[in-house]
Amino acid sequence: MTESEPAPDSEPDDTPTERPDVNQAAEVDQVDQADQAVTATADYRLSPGLIATLVAIPTMAIIGFIAFAALKTAEAAKIPIDSYATSTEAADKCGPLIAALPDTFDGFGGKQVDGNTVRWEPTRGEDSADPVVFRCGVARPDRLAPTSALQVINAAQWFQTESIEGRGQAWVLVDRRPYVAMWVPTGAGNAPLTQVSNLSDDLAPMPLDFGN
Repeated sequence: MTESEPAPDSEPDDTPTERPDVNQAAEVDQVDQADQAVTATADYRLSPGLIATLVAIPTMAIIGFIAFAALKTAEAAKIPIDSYATSTEAADKCGPLIAALPDTFDGFGGKQVDGNTVRWEPTRGEDSADPVVFRCGVARPDRLAPTSALQVINAAQWFQTESIEGRGQAWVLVDRRPYVAMWVPTGAGNAPLTQVSNLSDDLAPMPLDFGN
């Protein structure tokens, strides 16, 4: 009998084993996450109406603030004596005095007469400066009292009714009838009061009225 020959060793299998591509799997996972993020963003996207509302709210607030500031500025710019009450009967006696008022004061000119009120605008190029204002026939100052401090200029007695820092002072001539008020802006000096005092002889002298 022939002895059986040993079977030859089997040759190794060189076929490469397929392995999962880790990088590819990671890329697929990232794509899935990106798709989910896009979907979530789409789900929570603001509506056009809501966007318009969010834009309109701050815009309205800014407009409101600007309007409020403009009103406050206009209110602050008013000349105090412009709001003083006047008597028609008293104002009718102001004509001769108004006609005698000078056309200019130092630094103020362009005399403008409007009824019983006269204005002289600043002539020194200061746009923010107030005019000199004269108003005849105003009411007796409520705060005039026996203890009130008076400014006496050429025998005419003036009572200060308003003082605004950086703007000017309001005065009322209290020992003549009718009562006369003047707004003297800062920088105008005493010339307006002095010149009107010199003309006050055209008004009837009267004792001080303390409202008793």
